[in-house]
Amino acid sequence: MTRSRRGGRQAFPQTQPHSRLGTPPPLPRDGLRVVALGGLGEIGRNMTVFEHAGKLLVVDCGVLFPEEHQPGVDVILPDFSFLRDRLDDVVGLVLTHGHEDHIGGVPYLLRERRDIPLVGSRLTLAFVSAKLQEHGIRPVTVEVREGERRDLGPFDLEFAAVNHSIPDSLAVGIRTAAGLVVHTGDFKMDQFPLDGRITDLRAFARWGEEGVDLFLTDSTNAEVPGFTLSEQELTPAIETVFRTAPRRVVVSSFASHVHRIQQVLDAAHAHGRKVAFVGRSMVRNMGIARDLGYLTVPDGLVVDLKDLDKLPDRKVALVCTGSQGEPMAALSRMATRDHVIRIGEGDTVLLASSLIPGNENAIYRVINGLTKWGANVVHKGNAKVHVSGHASAGELVYCYNLVRPRNVMPVHGEWRHLRANADLAIKTGVEPDRVVVAEDGVVIDLVGGRVAATGKVPSHHVYVDGNTVGGATEDSLAERRTLAAEGVITVLVTVDPDTGLSVERPEFLTRGLVQDETTFDAVVPAIEKVLAKAARDGVDDQEQLEQLVARAISTWAHRTHRRSPLIIPVVMDA
Repeated sequence: MTRSRRGGRQAFPQTQPHSRLGTPPPLPRDGLRVVALGGLGEIGRNMTVFEHAGKLLVVDCGVLFPEEHQPGVDVILPDFSFLRDRLDDVVGLVLTHGHEDHIGGVPYLLRERRDIPLVGSRLTLAFVSAKLQEHGIRPVTVEVREGERRDLGPFDLEFAAVNHSIPDSLAVGIRTAAGLVVHTGDFKMDQFPLDGRITDLRAFARWGEEGVDLFLTDSTNAEVPGFTLSEQELTPAIETVFRTAPRRVVVSSFASHVHRIQQVLDAAHAHGRKVAFVGRSMVRNMGIARDLGYLTVPDGLVVDLKDLDKLPDRKVALVCTGSQGEPMAALSRMATRDHVIRIGEGDTVLLASSLIPGNENAIYRVINGLTKWGANVVHKGNAKVHVSGHASAGELVYCYNLVRPRNVMPVHGEWRHLRANADLAIKTGVEPDRVVVAEDGVVIDLVGGRVAATGKVPSHHVYVDGNTVGGATEDSLAERRTLAAEGVITVLVTVDPDTGLSVERPEFLTRGLVQDETTFDAVVPAIEKVLAKAARDGVDDQEQLEQLVARAISTWAHRTHRRSPLIIPVVMDA
């Protein structure tokens, strides 16, 4: 395929006025529909649905971790409502790799239909199967390897090895009558990976020679120039920590980051330290990786946590969860003195993961807490202890020139990442009107070799709150934020059922507000005024009266105290 390079005149990709998009029309018989239910405009919740010939193929089903403005939320799921009436049409769920933002939502989808085949590599399926066991689900799994082809309904799938921060990651080529789609999954082009498994650029080139009609590419590092550093670049910094730490070394990492944990184990072994894993997911995942041969553990290196008490501090290393400041994870609890491991003077804490956007405040709060107890905290900001698992701009450009796609849809990133990736595609010669920057829920149809946004489907955040899925809403989260920031006023108003007027002074109960005996004197007349007007207007419905009282108190609180507390009115008959 011949393409011209664009220079001089600035060209822009398709960025749809998504608010104007309605219900999509029926898909043409020779078309392919692509709907991202997560992963666009956010780092997490990755899930993409492909539709062709009346059947559906899903790629990934991950979670998004909550931010500070989402109190009480454990994780955030994709919105499955688009699939709910068509679950029987789903021929399979392809999992590109075993990170939570790609597999964390699988248990919740399988609650809707338990026999959806899960397609993935050996390690990925092992991780997700262990997760499903905790939910009481025994999945149907289809193990695949790089270089393998597999038919699922009208979808002809071909898998290629890609390098990422977890072993056994895969890209997938999806062939249908509408054309060839390539989804990179999360990838980079580390030429010296720890496991020797490099991104298979020969497969990408073969796809390019065949003709890639739509290229879905990882956008996370599209703003970062050059090439992502190799994992091997971290070895000296990690080795230095283990060589120079005077007391215990505590390493925090993602529970699925097998490569990084291997580096830690190697350094601990070289410096005569015993290692204990801390945190349920860390113990589970590293046990799986060791049993399957993805993690090499010298005999006697890993011991039980309780056995470390018998060793001098200089011979101890711990590997735990909590690198993102999660409040219930091991490292966060150590920082708040709510863990059996008591961080003290001379301990060294190594944060061996990147900062997920939105988690910065939580992470720095943990760093400050650990430093308060005397720990030396080594992190990405002061040492080379982490490299990204995602391709930087140089690698993305290399792939565009190799694959030469006809159409491009950037995925996996916030808006700035998606747009930067789109700009790279255009600079390599992809026509601007063939590059689509979409958001979650936007329907992209590939028909006759061209892409276009044709509609929009629901793609709301679905909150997991304890054992409740979808119970928490934006309204309830707004109430929680109000409770935290503004406090709450409960007012008990007793009215005469005959006159509708209050028979005694309202009673006020508050939480989180500064008050004295006279605080509510000014609002009592306002309450009496709205009740009198309601009586004149014939309003006697309890719910309506409570709304009127709440509005009067809310107006008073804002005008008088510049506060917007949560108002809980209770109107009862005398």
